[in-house]
Amino acid sequence: MTTTLIDIYQVTEQLIDNPTPQLPLKAAIKEGSELLNQQFLEGRNVTELVRERAVLIDAIIDLCWKNCQLLGQQMTLVAVGGYGRGELHPFSDIDILVLLKTEPDAEAQASLEKFITLLWDLGLDIGHSVRTSDECVAEASKDITIATALMESRVLSGNCELHEQMKQATDPSNVWDSREFFQAKCQEQQNRHDKFANTEYNLEPNVKSSPGGLRDIQVIDWVTKRHFATSDRSQLVSNQFLTDEEFKIIEDGRNFMWQVRWALHMVANRAEDRLLFDYQRQLSEIFGFTDGDERHNIEQFMQRFYRWAIALSELNDLIIQHFNEAIIQACEPEEVMEINTRFRIRNNLIEAANETVFQKHPSALLEVFVLLANNPHIEGVRAATIRLIRDGRHLIDDAFRENPKNRQLFAELLRGNHLLATSLHRMKRYGILGNYLPEFGKIIGQMQHDLFHIYTVDAHTIQVVRNMRHFGYDEYREKFPLASSIHNRMDKVELLYTAGLYHDIAKGRGGDHSELGQEDARQFCINHGYSKSDTNLVVWMVKHHLTMSSIAQRKDISDPEVIRDFANLVGDQRHLDYLYALTVADINATNPTLWTSWRAALMRQLYLETKRALRRGLENHVDKEELVADIKERAIRLLEDKGFDAEDVLNFWDNPGDEYFLRHSPREIAWHTEATAGHGDSTKPLILIEDTLDKLYEGATHIFIRTTEHKYLFANVAACFEQLNLSIQDARIITTESGLCMDTFIVLDANGEAIGTSPQRLKTIRKKLNEYLSTQQQVIDNVSRFIPRQLKHFNNPTNVTIITDTQKEQTIIEVITPDRPGLLALVGLIFAENQLMLQNAKISTLGERVEDVFFITDNNGKAIEDADVSERICQQLRLQLDQNVNDQ
Repeated sequence: MTTTLIDIYQVTEQLIDNPTPQLPLKAAIKEGSELLNQQFLEGRNVTELVRERAVLIDAIIDLCWKNCQLLGQQMTLVAVGGYGRGELHPFSDIDILVLLKTEPDAEAQASLEKFITLLWDLGLDIGHSVRTSDECVAEASKDITIATALMESRVLSGNCELHEQMKQATDPSNVWDSREFFQAKCQEQQNRHDKFANTEYNLEPNVKSSPGGLRDIQVIDWVTKRHFATSDRSQLVSNQFLTDEEFKIIEDGRNFMWQVRWALHMVANRAEDRLLFDYQRQLSEIFGFTDGDERHNIEQFMQRFYRWAIALSELNDLIIQHFNEAIIQACEPEEVMEINTRFRIRNNLIEAANETVFQKHPSALLEVFVLLANNPHIEGVRAATIRLIRDGRHLIDDAFRENPKNRQLFAELLRGNHLLATSLHRMKRYGILGNYLPEFGKIIGQMQHDLFHIYTVDAHTIQVVRNMRHFGYDEYREKFPLASSIHNRMDKVELLYTAGLYHDIAKGRGGDHSELGQEDARQFCINHGYSKSDTNLVVWMVKHHLTMSSIAQRKDISDPEVIRDFANLVGDQRHLDYLYALTVADINATNPTLWTSWRAALMRQLYLETKRALRRGLENHVDKEELVADIKERAIRLLEDKGFDAEDVLNFWDNPGDEYFLRHSPREIAWHTEATAGHGDSTKPLILIEDTLDKLYEGATHIFIRTTEHKYLFANVAACFEQLNLSIQDARIITTESGLCMDTFIVLDANGEAIGTSPQRLKTIRKKLNEYLSTQQQVIDNVSRFIPRQLKHFNNPTNVTIITDTQKEQTIIEVITPDRPGLLALVGLIFAENQLMLQNAKISTLGERVEDVFFITDNNGKAIEDADVSERICQQLRLQLDQNVNDQ
């Protein structure tokens, strides 16, 4: 066993009578590893490196085996698993089997223990087992993983005959015949894919185990070896399971994944197969990517990774389907049903009638997916037909796209009653969707380097359409009651699907993707025969697909003027319905954790208030004074039912101003008033806590604080909530004429849910709040909340914008900055130091960043009109927030 990386003879000499053999062996491993890493950076073929690494470890283990005087014993040292294949990356597991002929005597047992200990002392990640041949058979019969590892075994030292006996005893005639083995491996792969949500597009994918990773290639190799008794993947070409082109894709894809894995181990300096944010920038630089004007180097590198993962997933699907037909279905009776002269169904799978279907009828490249989308009994596509589709996708050129028949077929697909999202996914997977819609092809594998968008743009787009389809299913009615009701009454639901397909189509081009995307959407609609009004609706949805969520999360939707402005933008009920459905589908496809009951309630409230405004007519908008008077009257009636006098109620309210009544429901106002009346000591803060019943804030907790106003109040309360691990979603700050603050905070716990009714939890919250409210001095503590690892890689500079609303006499400050503990407390402190009064706040956390909007005035309740003062505040926020995040 030889390697050019180290001098075996020199190391052997150093081991003679050496009481610490691990020292020269460690030095040899270090020397060989550094040389391999240097060769990797210099561009040496990764296949050679992986093999050479295995040869290096072979030599080291052989030296250890000899040093522990195990030569000549009745045992064989065997490499298994990936090491058995002769493939090792810098920190790959090194799995070995000590194969026994008989139970070892005490001396041999001691030598064996010394051998294993020495390997561990060398820092090698050794996985070992000691078994007889019979024990190997018994374990392999029970565990498919062990059976697989033994398939890929080779002798390192000892009795080769003993190893051959074990191989024969564990062959398919004795354990796991090829049919059982294939089924078990398919289930194993499905279980593995389930852990990664069955998508190649994880933000931090696993190079080895994610869909499209190295394990998918190994599954093909394992089945090939079990069924065809060969380790040569090229035999799949001879047996017509693969074409030459597909074989090359697998080889090139594996080499790319091997390069990524080698680099990942190298920069992590440990066994790490996850492409963590910690390493993505380093890897993108190793692979030669640089930041561009429109896209980060990380995004470029990850797009290449995702595209290779997609390609390998496609071929894995194709070959597994081929194997299924050859191994499983070959023994089953066939049921064949003709669909037309081009297609038929064989055992619930659609197949082309002959090999020339797509060459003679290129439109069939779209027709096959229309048939899939309209026939729920078809479970998939036969392997041979998948290959024909892939081979024929080059036929989709400009003439194909301009063909009225093809445009009609694609429009029919969008109007289909079944499996639309699944068909679009298959079209993307087989290369049809990106060819037919070149603008879609550009976003395949495109990621956005943040924690808010957890899917690539193409995967997100397909998921948006899938969510839209869910609105029409009974099982999703409970989760999306309003969207389901809207979906079922839409006159042309394909317009919604079209907007979903195009809403993010211009991502990555630079500029506003909503503006750029509407032009692509317009051209698609014109090409596919949409009427002018339908085209305008789709284009409008694409342009405004972010508007509704932005208003719900960042504006005060209890303000009649906000509702009036949005109603004017929407214009009619049809536009409102379509935009709401698109927005809900989009939010849920961006990051499912965003769709909390709190956010759902905000969206529903905006929809319902806008619907009422539209019913009244845009010229008959709600008068604020009438609305305030109505709310007061309803609150007083509730209190009169509890024995209050109307005049006493007005005194309790202490002229809080119209904003108090606009921002609270009559029930909340009655609740506040009744508690204030029974509080007694007006010098002590009043704290009310309940899981709100108001539909506007459903799923959150309402915390009302009535106390004396002072400039550090918001900062201290925010710091207190941080210590309690509560996140503020909304802050309504009301100060009466006599200097009392009546502040309402809508909060969620760490799981994005309401606090609940635990007496101990509520007692803790009240106690902590009283501590922070007992002083008018700054009491911001160091916050100990854990910062997720991923957040540390998104230190984008703080962006602050400030505008003045002269009509409302207030200044609006928007802060976009990385999330971190103590953020709101720090913002509150900056406001206090600048003598600013916080009137309202809308808090929104999107992945790794927050987008918070604060409504402030000066000490006199006026907007900040001095441009120099505004700029000073902006600069202070940017400077202190950025300094704070860098100190975390």
